[in-house]
Amino acid sequence: MKKLLLIAALILSVVSNINAQEEKETLNLTIEFFGMKSNKGNLFVALYNTENTFLKKPFKGEIVVIKNKKSIVIFKNLPKGVYAISSFHDENDNKKMDTNFFRIPKEPLGISNNVKGFMGPPKYKDAKFNLDSNKTISIKVD
Repeated sequence: MKKLLLIAALILSVVSNINAQEEKETLNLTIEFFGMKSNKGNLFVALYNTENTFLKKPFKGEIVVIKNKKSIVIFKNLPKGVYAISSFHDENDNKKMDTNFFRIPKEPLGISNNVKGFMGPPKYKDAKFNLDSNKTISIKVD
């Protein structure tokens, strides 16, 4: 009986350890940006992990240089989940997204899944994607 209990405890310990390792697994997301018309300024990139924070408060963010009208961002150690990305090309390097009187962006934008907003900003449901393995995506900034 003692051997049976010891074997059961050992099996439970191994299964529990495997589940804990799976939960701690992190992934890398590589984003290739293209379509910029110049190398001036920087590209501001925001990563969102909830619909409520989309275009308001990023989960993570990066500011990257533009070379040959392209940029690459790598977000490392992300948990599996659903994400969306927004970016803008700060052409005049004033560290903000310039908008016109109607709050329509005047600088080039890029959103995951290359979605565009219709009569307003893009929707999270159109921009979201599932990150369940290391992934590389491309986004056009225009």
